[in-house]
Amino acid sequence: MTRDRGTPDRRPADRPLRIKNSSNPDRPPAPRPSTHPTPRPVVRAVPPDPVRPVVSTLGQTEQPAYAVPGSAPPPLTQPPSPRDRRRLRLPTSIRFWGLTTLLLTGGAAVVSVALLVRSPALPNCPSIFWPMASASMRLYCAQVAANKQTVKNLLEAIALVHNLPLDHPLRSDIDRSIQQWSSDILNLAETSFNAGKLEEAIATARKIPENTSAHALVNERIERWQLIWEKAEAIYQKSEAAMRERKWHQAFTEAVRLLYVGNTYWETTKYQELNERIRVAKEEGNKLAKAEELADIGGLDNLLKAIKLAESISPNSYIYKEAQTAIAKFGRKMLNLAQATLEERNATEAIAIARKIPDSANLEEEAQDFIDLADAQAQAWQGTVADLEAAIAQAQKLDRKRPMYARAQQLITRWQREIEGVAHLDRARQLAQGGTPNALGSAIAEASLVNRSNPRWDEAQKEIARWRGQIETTEDRPYLDRADEYALAGDANSLQSAINEASQVGPGRALYGEAQDKIRQWTREIQRQQDQPYLDQARAFASSGDLTSAIATADQITSGRALYDEAQDEIRSWRSLIQAEQNWQEAQSLATAATPDALAAAIQKADQIPASSSLRIDAEAAINQWSQSILVLAQNQANYDLPSAIAIAQKVPARTEAYAQAQLQIGEWRKALQPPEPPKVLVEPTPPQIRPIN
Repeated sequence: MTRDRGTPDRRPADRPLRIKNSSNPDRPPAPRPSTHPTPRPVVRAVPPDPVRPVVSTLGQTEQPAYAVPGSAPPPLTQPPSPRDRRRLRLPTSIRFWGLTTLLLTGGAAVVSVALLVRSPALPNCPSIFWPMASASMRLYCAQVAANKQTVKNLLEAIALVHNLPLDHPLRSDIDRSIQQWSSDILNLAETSFNAGKLEEAIATARKIPENTSAHALVNERIERWQLIWEKAEAIYQKSEAAMRERKWHQAFTEAVRLLYVGNTYWETTKYQELNERIRVAKEEGNKLAKAEELADIGGLDNLLKAIKLAESISPNSYIYKEAQTAIAKFGRKMLNLAQATLEERNATEAIAIARKIPDSANLEEEAQDFIDLADAQAQAWQGTVADLEAAIAQAQKLDRKRPMYARAQQLITRWQREIEGVAHLDRARQLAQGGTPNALGSAIAEASLVNRSNPRWDEAQKEIARWRGQIETTEDRPYLDRADEYALAGDANSLQSAINEASQVGPGRALYGEAQDKIRQWTREIQRQQDQPYLDQARAFASSGDLTSAIATADQITSGRALYDEAQDEIRSWRSLIQAEQNWQEAQSLATAATPDALAAAIQKADQIPASSSLRIDAEAAINQWSQSILVLAQNQANYDLPSAIAIAQKVPARTEAYAQAQLQIGEWRKALQPPEPPKVLVEPTPPQIRPIN
């Protein structure tokens, strides 16, 4: 039997609504379903008690509460008369009653199943007036809200039941649910923390009610989160600092530490982000390294390529600041290159270099000032007073705020002094046109007014030296002319007179070098005349075979004299002849022993006689003869001692007539010393055995 279902009870919990049951007066009141919620982790919302009919104390069924008061009961049905029973003839077919029974049974089953599976009417929580709601209604709606598992809904669930009286029958269930929901909130906060939302996680955790067990974990949990976050941020910052210094291995090592900080967001998202940044920074770091390499090589093209590479580094890069510094440095190198080119007096090329300095080098004003001053310097190089004044006017256009103002002022001061120097030199050149010593002296005096700090100092000194040279040449030329006349006689006395006359040209004078050349020439001629007799007499001694007297006579020509080198060459030749004679005598003396060692020593000594000596022919003949003697001694020794024979034959020197025969004999003797090879034994193969076939 189905029960009537009414609307939710809006009465207080201690005054239940009672309803009379008219269908079964003997049935006692149905027990009220338990209002305790199902324990977590799966919370099922339990609807409040449905409205049930109530049996009166008299055992009679009361009218339903929703019956209309004063209404009459339904009329009683009269039993049919015999006549009516005769009129109602029921079918007697078995098929009819069988089909009818089947239909009634199936219909009853369908109705029963529908009644069983039909859900009770659930309350609409958002439309409930909470001040009048029962505790079971509040707990039910709180469970519904908590099942959504959001911080907002969990807090709403706690708020619905938190303020119920402490002595309420459902208080234990409420407290258990509040503890579970508080733990759920803390878990959601932990989820937010692992999703990278630290502030949100902290704010969520601090919303947990104070009288819950989860609240005791809030401070510890927040402190742990903050420590993990600070540690991760410190690791991230260290990796970034390493990237700025282009220490890629260190940056990656720091990034790997993020994998162990204890936070999913830092271990995944931030780790991948940092790795990507390291990769990009390393690529851009390689670009900057290549740019620096090109800049170190130098040259305009390399500097421009270096700047282009550095400019390609993104402003978001960790090394962007370093790249900008490098661009400024490369631009400065271009400006220095332009300055060096200008110092070589190539203003056109210098200006072209300065114009190519890019704006990214932040040298626009300095480059423009350099171009203006380079134009002014090119004007000043013309050298006239008008050109210098034009250059000064050009440089004076740079005001104090310009970066090369100080350089402009230096050039202006230089050019102003140069104008003074040009004026003195112009007047000095005009005076020197007279050509006389007095005119040249006046020119020198005027040019001497150009002081050392003047840019025209070097030019003035050159002019002064030239004019002094003209004066000195005029004064000293007569001395050299007279000396040449004295030297024409050619004898020693005349040559000495010429030397004395030329020596009056003192050091530092214009003709001093020419005078010294003449003096050296005449001095050597005097020495040659004085020493030639000694050299001639020495040669005469050598021709007669008295080499010792020849050497002693030539040795009287001392070092530094005109014939000294020639005399020394003759002395070395004569001493070589003496040594050759000594070697020949010693070789002959050694050969008289006629032993292999004595003959070998004689050959070595005779071979020291130079080819220029007349004894060389005799020495060659003796060497061949002694070599043949050594070979004969070896052949004799071979009759009874082959190893000794070989040792003797090896003393025959190469380039002698007996050498080839000695080598042939040595080969034969060595072969004779080798043991004979053992005879080869032929092994006949064993014939195969033939087994009988079974």
